[in-house]
Amino acid sequence: MPKDAAVEEFAGLVRALKARDGRSYEALGRRLSVSASTLHRYCSGATVPEEFAVVDRLALLCGADKEERRALEAAWTEADRARRRAASPAPTPVPAVSAAPESNPEPSAPEPSAADPSAPEAPRARPRRGAPAPLVVAAVALVVLALAAALLGHPTRTASAPAPASTAPGRTAAPLPFTWSIGSQLWEGGCGHAYLVDRTPRAVAPPPVAADSGVWAGTHGAVHGGEALVRITVQGRSPSDAVVLHALHVRVVDRAAPLPWNAYRMDNGCGGAVTPRHFAVDLDRPRPLARSVDGLDASGAEVRKIPAVSFPYKVTSSDPEELLVSARTAGCDCRWYLELEWSAGGRTGTVRITDGGKPFRTSGTRGRPAYVHDSAEGRWITDSDSGQTG
Repeated sequence: MPKDAAVEEFAGLVRALKARDGRSYEALGRRLSVSASTLHRYCSGATVPEEFAVVDRLALLCGADKEERRALEAAWTEADRARRRAASPAPTPVPAVSAAPESNPEPSAPEPSAADPSAPEAPRARPRRGAPAPLVVAAVALVVLALAAALLGHPTRTASAPAPASTAPGRTAAPLPFTWSIGSQLWEGGCGHAYLVDRTPRAVAPPPVAADSGVWAGTHGAVHGGEALVRITVQGRSPSDAVVLHALHVRVVDRAAPLPWNAYRMDNGCGGAVTPRHFAVDLDRPRPLARSVDGLDASGAEVRKIPAVSFPYKVTSSDPEELLVSARTAGCDCRWYLELEWSAGGRTGTVRITDGGKPFRTSGTRGRPAYVHDSAEGRWITDSDSGQTG
């Protein structure tokens, strides 16, 4: 299948950046926290990254100016739209449903002919008492929400926006001195992952490529099985004024028994992993902590250990940072979020890191039926290692 023109244009810009820098795929991949094979797929147009952050970091590493980065972001936006169009299933037509008749319908009179001047004027329909118009209901609801927000002292904001730093009464909250974004549908090394899905194997589509995992998971109502990987990208707004990241806290908001669903493994042998800023979280502990652990570079012929680096970190606009959180569980269906402590220019604060305004979710898979996809037969088959993972 020929690639979309927007994908080809985006891939050409990425190839040009890589050629300008001159470093190998392995060397650039280490700086970007992606494997060499993943970066190669970006350059060839085989894959479009889910987020622009990794491409923007490549542009910074390769010395791109603001105009080039804006053009690159515009090209990525069009390529991402093309990828989503290709991944989205065709909508299922919904048959029209006629309204149910009232319990005591009145007999309908024949409609008068327009050519008959003696025909009586049709009576005008009157609204039922006690049923306010939809616009009035909407207006009242908005007023109630606004008054409630004012009384509680919490301004209305979108679920994905971080809470502003506290300010003195009457002052406007200053913007954060940095930007952040997350990736919450990541696979180990770009290929290894498990999802819990409340469907039989025949009702589950084949594994997607890693870049389309979010669409696949959303379509199937999938939950991370055993482990969830969350990548946090933090970038300062100024090239000279650094923002210091002090700590990353884990907050579990709900624990339940592991989901009794089938486990589906996404393994498709797609390449090595690079995890330079790696934090391990054991959700089964009473008070989970984000522990800095050694990372691994498995993108080359040999696996190389990357020593753990603990907080604090410093970020600027030209030196962003990526933090990879690996949250595991064997004994619960856990909902959780993260809090990132920061300081800059005499200000301090905490940003809540969520999955689009909702907690992240991870459930244990031990003892659940597990399946892998047989590409030769085109179907899911039982995994011989079923029930051996957490």
